[in-house]
Amino acid sequence: MLRIGYIGLGLMGAPIARNLLRAGFKVVVHNRSRAIVDELAAEGAIPAYSPAEVAHQVDVVCTNLPDSTDVAQVVLGANGVIEGAHGNLIFMDNSTIKPETARMLAQALALHGVPALDAPVSGGQIGAQQRTLVYMVGGDYQAFQKVTPIFQATGKAWTYVGGSGAGQIAKACNQIMVAAQMVAMGELLVLARKAGVDPFKVVEAIRGGAAQCWALDHKPERLAQGIRTPGFKARMQLKDLRIALETGRTYDAPLPLTEVTTELFRQMVESGGGELDNSAVLSVLERMANVRIGQGGL
Repeated sequence: MLRIGYIGLGLMGAPIARNLLRAGFKVVVHNRSRAIVDELAAEGAIPAYSPAEVAHQVDVVCTNLPDSTDVAQVVLGANGVIEGAHGNLIFMDNSTIKPETARMLAQALALHGVPALDAPVSGGQIGAQQRTLVYMVGGDYQAFQKVTPIFQATGKAWTYVGGSGAGQIAKACNQIMVAAQMVAMGELLVLARKAGVDPFKVVEAIRGGAAQCWALDHKPERLAQGIRTPGFKARMQLKDLRIALETGRTYDAPLPLTEVTTELFRQMVESGGGELDNSAVLSVLERMANVRIGQGGL
């Protein structure tokens, strides 16, 4: 059975590591904040004090970190993954980062004989907890085949998209769709309320038809109850949208809707809502319309 290292134990990383433990894997964990490391160690994980120490002990080292610079530092920095590299190691990044960063890391690790996978996930904290994550994977195909047991223990679907960076291109496309759903949902809730119709009855009416989507299936009940905690943090959604826009500029792909969506999330974050769920972008629209939906609002 694979020995797995997990670095980055936040809203996503901790439940993924927990599910790997429950599946019977030996899991070595590291995180900047030690409290979650101690918590997982009490559940059977092996604590480590640096990324290099993690890499040295495992067959696959996974990272799940906030941004491109964080992943690059953990892999290439002092006491980084690259310092614990060995002949049987595979590196798999579950973060959402720039495609060019994924390619750069793959090239650097290849010099040490370590195949790399960029394998961002979709499904949010709920998906991580319930083992229903969707993986979109770029990089070394043989490595992809070898880490399939990790996908099976933590996800419901995994697709090999192509070479290094292809997984991150897929994730940028995913985040375009996710963010657009959140904004569209906010708009329809506000329109219904302004028109004097129960917005959640509207959701009930439309989500059995062509408007059905992940956002309408999972978010309205929480919004109705005033629950706007993440989930997936709005500041991370904004970061991902900026990656999508930068990627669009790189490939001369126009993304006009994503420009508007990004602006709404920028306003949300700058208004103090960055730690709220991405569905709480509704709050920006509430302010514009001078209404409140459910029991929440910034």
